[in-house]
Amino acid sequence: MGLGVRMKTVFLILSFQASLQLQCSNKQITAHVGGEFVLSCKYDTSHYLLSKKYWCRGESRKTCEVLVDSEGRTNTGSTHRSRVIDARKRGLYVKVTQLRFEDAGVYWVGIDKMNADVMTSVKVVITQVPVSKPRLWPLSSLQDRPTCWGQPVTVRCGCTKGTAIHYTWYHSQTPLHHSSDLRLQCGITVRTDSRNFYCVASNDISSQKSDVLSVQVLMSADNDCIFAVHMQGQPVYDCADRITTTTTLTTTLPQTSTTNLSTCSTTIIKIQAKARNICLSSNQTDQKHFVNRAGFFPLWYTLLRWISFASLLIFLCIILKCTKVRRKHAKRRRRVCLRHLDQ
Repeated sequence: MGLGVRMKTVFLILSFQASLQLQCSNKQITAHVGGEFVLSCKYDTSHYLLSKKYWCRGESRKTCEVLVDSEGRTNTGSTHRSRVIDARKRGLYVKVTQLRFEDAGVYWVGIDKMNADVMTSVKVVITQVPVSKPRLWPLSSLQDRPTCWGQPVTVRCGCTKGTAIHYTWYHSQTPLHHSSDLRLQCGITVRTDSRNFYCVASNDISSQKSDVLSVQVLMSADNDCIFAVHMQGQPVYDCADRITTTTTLTTTLPQTSTTNLSTCSTTIIKIQAKARNICLSSNQTDQKHFVNRAGFFPLWYTLLRWISFASLLIFLCIILKCTKVRRKHAKRRRRVCLRHLDQ
């Protein structure tokens, strides 16, 4: 037991001396994927000003793998993203860029020494990219005010920055569904009361809330409801013309009581009977009219036939005359040729 206690004491003393010879600003670095970090360290320049410094990865200082050193030498093909900068009396800097999730782990900053290197450990944690504030926009234009005529509208929630983002829509702090799209539809999301919606974008390290999406229900119905959608960056509108038309049609409808139902039904039956009689008589007259005119053609059709016939005759006459003229010319040429041959 005495030997074990002595060894632990010696190790603590050496660690304390190493910590005095090499001190870094952080024992743990947290950065997001795609980003970078710079670790600054101070060391004893009176003893290790000209010594080689290096950046080593591994759980143990004895088995860690040197990735890059202050002289620019690397041992792996992917260490071009790491640099060790020895600024002499101003200190020692380690810079790692284009971080990946697999870069997380335990690293060591070391100074080359004859017997035992001076080393200090640093833990690197790689996280997701923080999400930015989500923005809301409709997938179809609101210029034509489709919601005034009960048409559904889909609103999308999206972030310009962030990785592995999850979207959730809320109504009055009550979650509706986990999706980036919210479909505003009569009888489902749009009911009897006006509502305010918002979207929350989140990942493992951060979350952001969008602006409020206001839905003003002007007339509730399962199919042909009337509502207006208001969100930042979109045109503000109302459905006054649609509401005026709807209320006018409603007020002009007759207010029938239960005592007049029988009278109304009788009137409707009489109107239907009269309509049938009118239809039958009109059908009969149409049939007679068609029979009377079935054997005759319209005047324009007769004229067209005669004009076509006359045109055809004129065309044939022209062709006959042309052929006769050609024959005469041919005969004259033959006679002239025969005279020349006789001479």
